[in-house]
Amino acid sequence: MNNDINILELTFERFQHEMADTYGRDRYVAADVYRQIFKNGHLDIMKSRNRSLTGPFLDKLSAGIWIPPARIVEEKYEDSLLKFVTRLEDDQTIETVVIPMISHNTLCISSQVGCRMGCRFCETASLGFRRNLTTAEITGQVFTARFHYGYDIRNIVFMGMGEPLDNFDNVVQAIRVLTDPRGFDIAMSHITLSTAGLTDKIGQLAELNWPLLHLAISLNAPNDRIRSLIMPINQAHPMEKIRETLLTYPLSRSFSFYIEYVVIKGINDSEENAFELVDFLSPLPVWFNLIPYNKGSDKGFSPTTEDDMDRFRDYLISQKAFVRKRSTRGKSIMGACGQLGHSRLDPVIF
Repeated sequence: MNNDINILELTFERFQHEMADTYGRDRYVAADVYRQIFKNGHLDIMKSRNRSLTGPFLDKLSAGIWIPPARIVEEKYEDSLLKFVTRLEDDQTIETVVIPMISHNTLCISSQVGCRMGCRFCETASLGFRRNLTTAEITGQVFTARFHYGYDIRNIVFMGMGEPLDNFDNVVQAIRVLTDPRGFDIAMSHITLSTAGLTDKIGQLAELNWPLLHLAISLNAPNDRIRSLIMPINQAHPMEKIRETLLTYPLSRSFSFYIEYVVIKGINDSEENAFELVDFLSPLPVWFNLIPYNKGSDKGFSPTTEDDMDRFRDYLISQKAFVRKRSTRGKSIMGACGQLGHSRLDPVIF
């Protein structure tokens, strides 16, 4: 790549400025090109009815606008769920999961290669931190799901590999690109960002005043003792600090914070844990997402059973908590929560 325009990292407003500066073309030409790429998934702007798009200009434009190629090196299905692995330009790999729902498709995307949070129940943590993804590498996962695989992606969850807020600038720009109505056109209210609780970054996110962005907190414990045992990041961002930060967050009145809770047998699943958890979060509007511990490499934890999940759910409900028990999907292909990063294969280009 030379000085090409990487369109997957640009909102329409930024793209039109690039078009004006590089090609001397106006907003209408920029809108036509942007629409062709993000709505049709390719540079087939020859179909445009804009008469200013002449042959020589089209050739120059096609050579100057760059869409990073998706080198898919692995794809696995479990029923209708798909996990695909993409090899990046530096040969690092990331994993993305398409989750078909009843009325829409959700895409679980990665924000980093590896992760530095060190959560003991998470497969990605065992990779350590390799690097942040660029904005284009983040949005490119959506582009691939839509135009390589043909999925109508309506929902985005930043719950793949990595801690999104540890890659703050690129993730924020990716959200701007994803929500641009001239481009991917995904509603902000259909995007969920999951974080292990980086309070300083949550504060920066609050300054953007995006009340319709869903914020999920990977809490996983009712107190600091248990959370520090399974999530080392709790030493720097303890639970009280997280609660204080969320109390000032500009959340839409109709929204709740999603509290992600990986239920680990014998660690955080007792009746006492449930009561303590509800009491701790009582000042906040919350919705609990219970996630079964999905075994990957041997991490010393026991697999979660349906009975374990049901019992802990009932403890929370008895305290009048709002609870959603997440079903395990993708477990057989290491595509379930906490399992991404397990696949490492030599490239097979599709």
